Amino acid sequence: MSKFIIKGQRKLSGEIKVRGAKNLALKVIPAAILSSEPMTISNLPQIEDIGKSLQLISELGFLVKKAGGKYVIEAKKPKTTDLPAKLADKFRTSVMFVGPLLARFKEVRFPHPGGCVIGAGGRPIDLFLDGFKALGAEIKMDDRFYHIKAKKLKGCEFFFSKVSVTVTESLMMTACLAEGKTILRNCAMEPEIKYLADYLNKCGAKISGAGTPNITIIGVKHIKGGSIKIMPDRIETGSFAIMAAATNSEITIKDCDPSHIEALLTIFKKIGVNFEFGKNWLKMKKSNNLKPYNIQTHEYPGFPTDLQSPYLVLMTQVKGSSLIHETIYDRRLIWTDMLSQMGANITMCDPHRVLVSGPSKLYGKKLISPDIRAGIGLVIAALIAKGSTEIDNIYQIDRGYEKLDERLRKLGADIYRVE
Repeated sequence: MSKFIIKGQRKLSGEIKVRGAKNLALKVIPAAILSSEPMTISNLPQIEDIGKSLQLISELGFLVKKAGGKYVIEAKKPKTTDLPAKLADKFRTSVMFVGPLLARFKEVRFPHPGGCVIGAGGRPIDLFLDGFKALGAEIKMDDRFYHIKAKKLKGCEFFFSKVSVTVTESLMMTACLAEGKTILRNCAMEPEIKYLADYLNKCGAKISGAGTPNITIIGVKHIKGGSIKIMPDRIETGSFAIMAAATNSEITIKDCDPSHIEALLTIFKKIGVNFEFGKNWLKMKKSNNLKPYNIQTHEYPGFPTDLQSPYLVLMTQVKGSSLIHETIYDRRLIWTDMLSQMGANITMCDPHRVLVSGPSKLYGKKLISPDIRAGIGLVIAALIAKGSTEIDNIYQIDRGYEKLDERLRKLGADIYRVE
């Protein structure tokens, strides 16, 4: 198993480019199934979960070709509509294949989707199932597999009892080929949802309201092929910005969209982080005497849960106390014990809240990354820490950040990957 060896306390400088958005790319690949015509995808991030997604769609019997830096997917006729358990078990967003397969081929069989400690079996998929039922599907379950069939999907009105990005995207795609009108209420509003809807509309779908709480879809009989360039990854943008602030380094983040991390930039202004930005760049400057600031994670456009871990590390370097309240995922704060081992002063108030008191001197330790976002948090802590830090299970980090070690070395970080 690979691991990172990081020697800390080195200032970073230079430019780093943001890759394509993981949270869009993992929905675009299944969207190819809605059409029998080719889809061309550019700016696809080269990360673990994308590799699994491409492998999964290939094992379903669809054509996947790489041409230069682009991928072409042609979903004419599947050899099966059963998601292979050996792949679907390993990443949460395998569930995104269910809706398009159901919409176009009227049947799909799949195991409970897997992932990391955040995405594994503890996260139910009942909201997906409720949505498919509302569209007219019949669902059967046994110990390991779900079997969903529908002679005909019909439009419906569906209210999300809990705001969910993936379920919003899944039902939006499924309803594109359903008969009649579908109205989705209390939808997630992430920019990736609107970007996906805009692409589908170019291909013949009739979606309105994406990016707002209410989305209306008029079903069509045919979705055409098309081309899509994956938007910049806003979580990567925010992670690098927090990394610069935490290490007090000057970094220019390029090929990004600062408007997508407005919640973070607003907090930066409040706590004294110096930065400048343009349409597709963000320049982080050295900052002194940063102030503590409480956060509560929230669905977009609130503070992203995926930036909570990096932000928590930043607060260990600020004079004063900050309350970090995680409202999205139950187990996202369990990793903070590793920060405490490094020397951070963190008090667990309850499973959803921790109090961070700083500034703390951090020291290198042997650690294990439990999930993608805790993993980048540990990398940032290691860059701050005195001495050498060893981070094991970096497979989890590779699931979200493309060639992170190579890119950080170009900024001057002392980070190496070893087996």
